[in-house]
Amino acid sequence: MRQQFNDAMKAAMKAGDKARLGTIRLIIAAIKDRDIVARGEGKETATDEELLQLLQKMAKQRADSITAFEAAGRQDLVDKEAAEKVIIESFLPQQMGAEETRAAIAAVIAETGAAGMKDMGKVMGALKAKFAGTMDFAKANGVVKELLTAG
Repeated sequence: MRQQFNDAMKAAMKAGDKARLGTIRLIIAAIKDRDIVARGEGKETATDEELLQLLQKMAKQRADSITAFEAAGRQDLVDKEAAEKVIIESFLPQQMGAEETRAAIAAVIAETGAAGMKDMGKVMGALKAKFAGTMDFAKANGVVKELLTAG
């Protein structure tokens, strides 16, 4: 995954795409920061799963900023954040659709034998282990609640 960012940075440099280059440099800097934290935890570098979580966090930060800048009437900053968000999301795996997410959650509930809201943590843990990077857990949380209370 790290090589993918270095290759993308080189391609952006060659193409003269300053916006993409700047965003990729932000990603690489965030990865280096995450690696420093990982070394403090006794690991050599952050895992690919941790890097996916980092990218998801960065994309969410951009979405939050877009909302704030729209409310403030700053279209110039909205456009900049939106462009960065698109670039960051291009490195994330394809997200599951709503029906696909619902089916995966139902399957995990059946696998874990979850019977009610008390089992929500067990279900969310299993989902995060299986579908890291491909499932929006904020949306999945609501579906898990719905299925556990309905079932």
